Amino acid sequence: MADVTLHVADEPAAAVAKLLAEQAGRGGTIVLTGGRSPGDAYAQAAQLEPDWSRASVWWGDERAVPPDDVRSNYRLAKETLLDRLREQPDVHRIRGELQPADAAGEYGRQLDGVELDLLLLGLGPDGHVASLFPGSAQLRCEDRLVTSGSAGLEPHVERITMTLPALLSARRIVFLVSGADKAEAVARAFRGPITDEVPASLLRRGDAPIAVYLDAAAAGALDNAPATRL
Repeated sequence: MADVTLHVADEPAAAVAKLLAEQAGRGGTIVLTGGRSPGDAYAQAAQLEPDWSRASVWWGDERAVPPDDVRSNYRLAKETLLDRLREQPDVHRIRGELQPADAAGEYGRQLDGVELDLLLLGLGPDGHVASLFPGSAQLRCEDRLVTSGSAGLEPHVERITMTLPALLSARRIVFLVSGADKAEAVARAFRGPITDEVPASLLRRGDAPIAVYLDAAAAGALDNAPATRL
């Protein structure tokens, strides 16, 4: 079972930015996420460490849209992180402009044999992680590293996502979660039973340490205060 640590901070993005910058400086494989929370962390990480040439970056999931679409997880990282770096990492983009099944197959082949050093994730208000939604076919996929399927929340576009086995293969998992609308999901994912109804909770079955960085609002439904406050 994974060791889970919860950290509450006024600016959790700053703490995550430091982790990203340190990993980039050491080199290795960094898996990025989309959603509304990580943009500030990416921008700060670029300031802390402008040379990412020793690292490679991947994405845990992507929307089935072109890379210049405002809904693209790649576009978010490009604008907030990659465009601000002095030295670029080796970038492995999920090609969301392809048919979703084709994009998933291509990305799975690229990912085969790759060790994931740091996996950054967000958390949905329904407890989803990457694009593994409660009750979805993607969540039940165990025979490949990447799959595709429909979304459980807005925006309702097809998704390409790492599967649960791929996520569980990571050496270190970091969550960045903010906002009161995520509070119940935080409590269920990290303090409640491990269940398919809360996909993020399933990562606790693995061996990788899980560090969860929260603002006070996202921590609001926890019964006990986390051990660490930043």
